[in-house]
Amino acid sequence: MSGLQRFEQRLEQVISGVFARAFRSAVQPVEIAAALQRECDNNAQVLSRQRRLVPNDFHIELSATDLERLRPFDSALVDDLSTQLHDHADAQGYVFPGPVTIDFEAADDLTTGRFRIRSGAKAQVTGSPDFQATDTRMTRARAVLEVNGTRHPLDGPLVIGRGSEADLRINDPGVSRRHVEFRVGTGPVPRIEVRDLGSTNGMLVNGQKLGSAVLGDGAEVRIGSTVLTVRIVEEPVTGADGRV
Repeated sequence: MSGLQRFEQRLEQVISGVFARAFRSAVQPVEIAAALQRECDNNAQVLSRQRRLVPNDFHIELSATDLERLRPFDSALVDDLSTQLHDHADAQGYVFPGPVTIDFEAADDLTTGRFRIRSGAKAQVTGSPDFQATDTRMTRARAVLEVNGTRHPLDGPLVIGRGSEADLRINDPGVSRRHVEFRVGTGPVPRIEVRDLGSTNGMLVNGQKLGSAVLGDGAEVRIGSTVLTVRIVEEPVTGADGRV
């Protein structure tokens, strides 16, 4: 029995079929559960080889009619939807940045039977008498590049090559003066891209010869005889007073 089937069976047991009758021609709870799972799948961002960050703050928009039909059951439905999401996250190796929250809202442009989901990643904030309001107990993902046992931060554009104009110089005869460039985008998890700069020998990304690629944790880029390994590491976020 699939997770969605178990969810639907639990829901029927909780409300004895009343909800199903009320929603016979409208939004079905199992459709919402499936859409929430897809929202996680479509927005998963790599933290490490076995961990991916997914949204934890969900807003389900429905027509006014559907929202009114839902209202008597929204508490039970939220509990079951949250349980379903946690089961799905466990199965897929997903990590929520904080507690899962699910809200139902009316949308004037939606008709009966239609809904949409907005989601976001909301980090948990923990207050303490010893911390200012701007302090958070959380970590952030940071990209680094391992080259011959040494880690180099990937904070912005980084040109790698053999020449003096490269940001990171590698004394490898198979490496061009300006061989490849790494770029890192902003966001909860860094988006890392690499592109060949017209080098003589090209580059291999995880064993394949490519001109450019988006890289995840553990990806290997070979230029000449040198292997560049991407790592996503988690580090504490420092508060305003310099404390973690």
